[in-house]
Amino acid sequence: MKIGAIQLEIKDEETKQDRIERVKETLAGMQGYDLIILPEIWATGYFAFDSYIEEAEELNGPFVQDFSQLAKSMNVYLFAGSFVEKSGDDYFNTSIMFNPDGEIIGTYRKIHLFRYGSQEGKLLTAGSDIAVIDTPFGKIGLSTCYDLRFPELYRKQVDLGAEIFLVTSAWPHQRIEHWKIFNVARALENQCYLLSCNCVGKSQGVLLGGHSQVVDPWGVVVAQAGEKETIVTAEINLPEIKVIREDFPQLKHRVLQ
Repeated sequence: MKIGAIQLEIKDEETKQDRIERVKETLAGMQGYDLIILPEIWATGYFAFDSYIEEAEELNGPFVQDFSQLAKSMNVYLFAGSFVEKSGDDYFNTSIMFNPDGEIIGTYRKIHLFRYGSQEGKLLTAGSDIAVIDTPFGKIGLSTCYDLRFPELYRKQVDLGAEIFLVTSAWPHQRIEHWKIFNVARALENQCYLLSCNCVGKSQGVLLGGHSQVVDPWGVVVAQAGEKETIVTAEINLPEIKVIREDFPQLKHRVLQ
């Protein structure tokens, strides 16, 4: 299974549409992938809090329609990262997954909203539903950035059958060592593959950390980006999950559940 994570540079001088067009150009050169993932609120820019309400869209808005068409035209599973979703009087940090027919097969409203030096918790409403979706590759759990600090979410995803974790993010450089640890820990403790996609660049004065990763069920970093815009590419062996879980059955040895 060939996967790609687009580690996108956020540039304050760009508009939302500028970023969308730039990502479309990048995707045009990524034929032959099985799964592609994008970062958190990348079109608006996570730290552009003043633009959240103005640039919010409903789930059937232009952002979703654009990436539905792209997934279909590329014949790829596309985790399009997250955007600010408007639903009635509420706003959510919502990530979205498309299949190769351009159909929405999963959405996830971020449960753990970030409040440290962030207005996300003031502007947005927290989600409540855990997202684990069926694909031909196996069951995939969706999560967003700050969620990485809460291992119970990932354990619940495993209880629902997750074998792969996808993490969309805008994690700051200031705490990048935490990011690296959590990527490995969440994969290792749950014997899952973890694919993360972070942003780079300086957004609204905040330096973003990059280091998007692919981690295998043994906690081995298979591929990792640095701190520049790039595409992280890896081939992952999904049958390895079952082999590892049978050979070293730590999940069966849990006492507190």
